[in-house]
Amino acid sequence: MEEAIQIINYVAYLLPAIVVGIVAYYFFKGHTANEEGRRRYLVQKEAQKQVLPLRLQAYERITLYLERIDPTKLLVRIKPFSDSKEDYETLLIQTIEQEYEHNLTQQIYVSSECWNLVVAAKSTTIHIIRQVTTQDDVDNADKLRQQIVQGFMEDTSPSQKAIAYVKSEVLELF
Repeated sequence: MEEAIQIINYVAYLLPAIVVGIVAYYFFKGHTANEEGRRRYLVQKEAQKQVLPLRLQAYERITLYLERIDPTKLLVRIKPFSDSKEDYETLLIQTIEQEYEHNLTQQIYVSSECWNLVVAAKSTTIHIIRQVTTQDDVDNADKLRQQIVQGFMEDTSPSQKAIAYVKSEVLELF
């Protein structure tokens, strides 16, 4: 019986220490998790200062690319060197592809939706140029230019649609 009382006394002395130990453990666990979160936030904030200018530059380059492949601007900039509509079609498509390859690395700085829209604008523009080239009433480079310009006077170009999305995505950064 005396041993039972002595065990109860030991437990009575140990119980507050165990409770304090458990409370201290959870306190320090919460404190270290909070500190880790704070450190992660500060690192992310510092990285954001360095990455944001790069991302904005990528959006600028993508916008410039989309402007350069916009059919109405492309046709003004790239003049046919012969009367052949096939040669002119090839020249336009090569120009679009070269511009695309030059800006290919920008995709790492933008969202996948934005990049997919850029690729879709490129593909649609190339498709439209090829489609107009196959029309029967288009028999030379000048008529090809006229038909392409007429087609985009009625409708918004794929490039302009993509630029609108790029602008909306840039606004989300701020």
